[in-house]
Amino acid sequence: MLTILGFAMIATFLVLIMMKKMSPIAALVLIPALFCVAVGKGAKLGDYVIEGVGNLAPTAAMLMFAIVYFGVMIDVGLFDPIVRGILRFCKADPMRIVVGTAVLAAIVSLDGDGSTTFMITVSAMYPLYKRLKMSLVVMTGVAATANGVMNTLPWGGPTARAATALKLDAGDIFVPMIPALGVGLVAVLLLAVVLGRRERKRLGTLTLDEVLATETVTESETVLVGTGGGSDRTRKSSGGSGTGTGADRDEAEDAEANADEGFKGLDPGRATLRPKLYWFNAGLTVALLTAMITELMPIPVLFLLGAALALTVNFPHMPDQRARIAAHADNVLNVSGMVFAAAVFTGVLSGTGMVDHMADWLVGAIPDGMGPHMAIVTGILSIPLTYFMSNDGFYFGVVPVLAEAGAAHGVSPLEIARASLVGQPLHMSSPLVPAVYVLVGMAKVEFGDHTRFTVKWAALTSLVVLCAGLLFGII
Repeated sequence: MLTILGFAMIATFLVLIMMKKMSPIAALVLIPALFCVAVGKGAKLGDYVIEGVGNLAPTAAMLMFAIVYFGVMIDVGLFDPIVRGILRFCKADPMRIVVGTAVLAAIVSLDGDGSTTFMITVSAMYPLYKRLKMSLVVMTGVAATANGVMNTLPWGGPTARAATALKLDAGDIFVPMIPALGVGLVAVLLLAVVLGRRERKRLGTLTLDEVLATETVTESETVLVGTGGGSDRTRKSSGGSGTGTGADRDEAEDAEANADEGFKGLDPGRATLRPKLYWFNAGLTVALLTAMITELMPIPVLFLLGAALALTVNFPHMPDQRARIAAHADNVLNVSGMVFAAAVFTGVLSGTGMVDHMADWLVGAIPDGMGPHMAIVTGILSIPLTYFMSNDGFYFGVVPVLAEAGAAHGVSPLEIARASLVGQPLHMSSPLVPAVYVLVGMAKVEFGDHTRFTVKWAALTSLVVLCAGLLFGII
């Protein structure tokens, strides 16, 4: 019964948010509360929630201070060169922009933290997507899938969990998987090309000459040319001596105003820029990421210290500090609220025993004849299971059982561990992953829209990684 109720609870949650019948926060709180009562454990709901909140409190703290830290770094102009470099590469071509999103997300994912990756990627790419009226779910889907492939790094979490659960060396698990993961990254880039061409066909190929040259729209000349699906739009002016009609001038002025708004992040005159402190901020960020990778301190502590130091050095006056915190308070509240709401969902799922019964049922449903192929079974199961449950639940609860079943048929625990990483591209879009709420929140995308768009592509990427692992003899 708990197995059925567990799957029913997850299905109900996904259906309601994808149909936009409930907000994610409301669904994460109310649906598990109702199912907790349904299984006859309503009296323990408070205990489950408190336990879930306690488990996710460090994550919520990390996200709160990480948003403040990277928000300040964006304010002071640390990432402006990244934005300018991507703009030069993309040249306002939708296909290049989507590919640039995948490349940027993959590179930034080297720090091993999904929230950091999404904050930097969205901050760099959002103005460009908005300016060219590109689909924002394409941005979130590509970024999440690219980060999912890179999430398998030894310091990213899943590999370390698999190594701990099976008492293996993380390097022995990860290094042989590099070719398969490389194929996964290629698959993400090909996906970006396909989606980018689709956007190019929908919007046309645009050029934004003066923005690339001056890093902001100037009053001297703006050229916007669109081809494909619409008439060409060209506007040139010098001073006030244009020769177009009044309607043309009004349209041109509107276009220029929209361009200024779209590229606000590149405004070289914004008051928060601190060019004299650029190398200090760059050094502080590198030191922070290095400390994260080397696990010098817990990540929440690192971001807490980093945010405090960044605010103090860049904005020494108290009113300026308060203004910066207020500027990012909306993101902080949305993301931290979502994390604590997810704590209700995970607390009930674990506390009632639903997740354990679901895992046992799935393992028990595997036919005996599949024993010699347990690595393949593990890879296939990792795709839905890491979506429907946390990495902790999967790697510490399910993987050891699968490894034991495989060992009885001569399947190495290393093969099981490697296969268990296959589902990570889809896992990064799971409603149980706090970082995904950073992604959709900053991109101003509905979680249901992101889920509907991303799940099929992320699952396909996971299958590509699995097939590559089998082809190379890794799994």
